[in-house]
Amino acid sequence: MSARPPGRPPRADLVAAAAAVGLFTVAAVTGGVLYLTGRPVHASAAPLFAQWLPHVGPGTPLAVLLAVLVWWRGPALAARLPWRPLLALSYAAAVAWTLSLALVDGWQRGVAGRLTTEFEYLHEVPGVTDVPAMLAGFSGRILDLQPDSWTTHVSGHPPGALLVFVLLDRVGLAGGGWAGVLCILAAALVAVAVPHTVRLLGTDEAARAVVPFVVLFPGAVWSGVSADGLFAGVTASGVALLAYGAVRGRAVGAVAGGTLLALGCYLSYGLVLMAPIALAVVVLAGWRWRTVGGALIGAVPVVVAFTAAGFWWPTGYHLVIERYYQGVASDRAYGYWVWADLALVTVAAGPVAAVIVRRAVLAARGTVAWRRPGPRLSGLRRPGLRLSGLPQSSGADPAGWLLVLAATAVIVAADLSGYSKAEVERIWLPFTVWLMAGAALIPPADRRSWLAVQAAVALTVNHLLLTGW
Repeated sequence: MSARPPGRPPRADLVAAAAAVGLFTVAAVTGGVLYLTGRPVHASAAPLFAQWLPHVGPGTPLAVLLAVLVWWRGPALAARLPWRPLLALSYAAAVAWTLSLALVDGWQRGVAGRLTTEFEYLHEVPGVTDVPAMLAGFSGRILDLQPDSWTTHVSGHPPGALLVFVLLDRVGLAGGGWAGVLCILAAALVAVAVPHTVRLLGTDEAARAVVPFVVLFPGAVWSGVSADGLFAGVTASGVALLAYGAVRGRAVGAVAGGTLLALGCYLSYGLVLMAPIALAVVVLAGWRWRTVGGALIGAVPVVVAFTAAGFWWPTGYHLVIERYYQGVASDRAYGYWVWADLALVTVAAGPVAAVIVRRAVLAARGTVAWRRPGPRLSGLRRPGLRLSGLPQSSGADPAGWLLVLAATAVIVAADLSGYSKAEVERIWLPFTVWLMAGAALIPPADRRSWLAVQAAVALTVNHLLLTGW
């Protein structure tokens, strides 16, 4: 049998990516048909929440240049640079990529004006003159159809999200421009946190393979500019600090990680679903109660502070569910969105996500096996879980596939819940970025091809559509 051509991915990988793209195509066609038959799915460019608007902008040349540079030199630089300079370069490149994509829409429309609309956080900032009073009365303004209801995004999140922008305003960085820059700078932290977590829990080689993929992450289309990009950066940093504390035995890392992950729950209710990813970190590091205890020590003060200020998280959560169905969510059919949301992962995480998930499943099946060790004890054998010892260069070390499968489980749970019907290309950013943790599962010879596909998806979406929020 002849070898496959260099740079051409295996057929199974191509089939997985084609199936993901096919699912998105079916979702788009179905959304159009439903619209024509008088049953709209309430997404302007279904399944994407966007408007058709082919355009170019000042960010176009920079975005194309960055895509070419990362495709051309990214894997080689990731393989040979010292680790800390590599992380610094990864962060800078991610900031430039995210900002350039946002500037395709222009400074005002793409950055400065994104968070200032009547639906967004900055619309409420001038009215917050007393932070303690805002926190104490926050839940009372969640439901719609009352004179003082919060705007759409403020009501749909715990008060931590609004508090971030209030504090930004209070330190003198007022307005949409500063808020947009903050979101971009925070979102780019994933380009440091994800590979560093993989390195701590797995191998240096696997972590270096992740870097170009988190830099050219297609979800940057939505993380610049949206608060969900900020949420992704905060929680990814929390996971990385937790991994640092667990692996290096540093209590301060576990405490800081617990603090950021708890803060994430007060930025967005759905970020409680980061728990399986955090659990995967603890398992990979070798379960230590000291790590768990440190994380709880970091988390408890956050919970206590918000509760003492008058915001009880469970009350807010139940009110948000009620508010959710007061809006357009009640008209978005679960039967469509339960699978169309998954199709959106093809865009937000890129087609390579399907390849990585497929390979993660295979790696998990090949790496973890049940065995019956040792001699019989009282006539019985005791089963145990063992690692088969596959070569680390195969990318099959548990850090590669367990983080991916944990993120996949989170996405499936969020999807089945029905509380994320549409707009998940933005809402699921804190989860989808962790699918890139398995980049080392892709054969080295194929990585540049998939990087080109990832960049092409982001550039195509950003130049054909005007994304919402």
